[in-house]
Amino acid sequence: MSITDTQHIVIFRLLKGHKLTTIEIGNKLESIDRECPDDLARTLNIMRRKGFINGELSTEKGAWVWWVEE
Repeated sequence: MSITDTQHIVIFRLLKGHKLTTIEIGNKLESIDRECPDDLARTLNIMRRKGFINGELSTEKGAWVWWVEE
């Protein structure tokens, strides 16, 4: 499944003002009854490469964290 514009917007809104791990994003998508892309990590990385979101490896959390610059 490819990411839809709606999924892109939902992920962007989830990240606004927050730094979340991939798992946290997946959990939030499920909690608001939004379908999660098949490969969320890949989707987030594509969004990062296109400049829509930011991401980096957090040694503190031991996972990638994602956020949106305000």
